[in-house]
Amino acid sequence: MRQHVNPLSKNFIEVERIPSIIEMFDDSKLNLHLDVGCASGKFLFDLALINTNWNYLGIEIRERLVTKAKLKVQERKIKNLFFLFGNAYNILNDTQSKFIFKNVKSISFHFPDPWFKKKHYKRRVIQPDFIDLLAKSLQTESLIFIKTDVEDLFQYMDFTISNNLNFKKIDKKSFSYSDSFNPYKIQTNREKYVINKEIDIFESIYIKT
Repeated sequence: MRQHVNPLSKNFIEVERIPSIIEMFDDSKLNLHLDVGCASGKFLFDLALINTNWNYLGIEIRERLVTKAKLKVQERKIKNLFFLFGNAYNILNDTQSKFIFKNVKSISFHFPDPWFKKKHYKRRVIQPDFIDLLAKSLQTESLIFIKTDVEDLFQYMDFTISNNLNFKKIDKKSFSYSDSFNPYKIQTNREKYVINKEIDIFESIYIKT
């Protein structure tokens, strides 16, 4: 059950203070993965606990979920995981977030809200402006992962990313996950659900050239 939050609301224009990389993580030199729309963070908790060679940063637009996730991080004393609340584009487009792009090696958009009505397409997380920002700010060879069970949304995201000449699609079959942010191919709750229901999953990987 998706809880709809309008990302274009004025409530998300102002970006809260973003802690430095040293404040976020115990070892700031580790590769950093950014998960946009991380929900409760279950996927990132699983990743952070099993793969301590990476740092994980989740961005979520529902403040209640971020508050709970942060408390959970503190209780479990996890040193390679952090969460930020707000609109991902506004956060990453803010001057105080430049350090994130210097450290991030990959970004994932897993099963984002499809916003089915055409008049709501502008609310979808992947937009030309967002991809332009990533093209301008990401380091060369940084990766973008997208995954969804909604074919129309996949086509929309794929077209938006592929239309930017700074990104090239990678052959998923030949991609090695061993050195990626997810070497054990951990699945999100949504992915487990759609696999159980035998629903098709659409996914692609892109590299910054």
